[in-house]
Amino acid sequence: MLRVLLRLVADTVVVAAALFGAAGTLAWRRAWLLLAVLLAVRVGSAVAVFRVNPALLRDRATVLVHRDQPWADRLILLAFMATSFLGLPAVAALDVFRWHVLPGPPLPLTTLGLALFALGWVIIALSLRANAFAVAVVRVQEERRHSVADSGVYRVVRHPMYAGSPCVNVGLSLWLGSYAAALLAVVPLGLLVARIGLEERVLRRDLPGYGEYAQRVRYRLLPGIW
Repeated sequence: MLRVLLRLVADTVVVAAALFGAAGTLAWRRAWLLLAVLLAVRVGSAVAVFRVNPALLRDRATVLVHRDQPWADRLILLAFMATSFLGLPAVAALDVFRWHVLPGPPLPLTTLGLALFALGWVIIALSLRANAFAVAVVRVQEERRHSVADSGVYRVVRHPMYAGSPCVNVGLSLWLGSYAAALLAVVPLGLLVARIGLEERVLRRDLPGYGEYAQRVRYRLLPGIW
């Protein structure tokens, strides 16, 4: 568990560096509150998930590259991490302190953004609790007797963990006060859509029962839409 917690702290430090580095100041209360919520929600979620799937969290706390991972997934994953956890915070900071591309959102919308940010991480945590095979890379884990996850949030959409990420990205942007960053959240979302296509091809080909699961749960990311 210590390694998992250290990884969460390291992730928070990376986001903080992007925020304050681009802002050019540490005097940004909304950024500090965002980081506090990020760390609190992720630590609480990690404790809840660790009780159910400790091996999964230990795996996710390691590097983002695996020898069995398709090369395309390596590129997509690294691009997603860079745009989502470095790019958007930096753009939001630059917009708030320098660019002023659009007027800032009103207080009710920024408050909603913080709630959406926290909700996104909760959705991700629920996905990790329901799927012991939700490692960070796209691969079928034969050494762990990989099977289809079809309970909990996986009854709603086939990729619920990815469904939480747009909430995180848009919520972060709105809370920090940048419509420009919220609009640019379409970039990591596009990368997620590409990754879903890659992941589904791998799972349909190599994971027994995934095709039948896909027939039962029709939607990939958004219920009733796609």
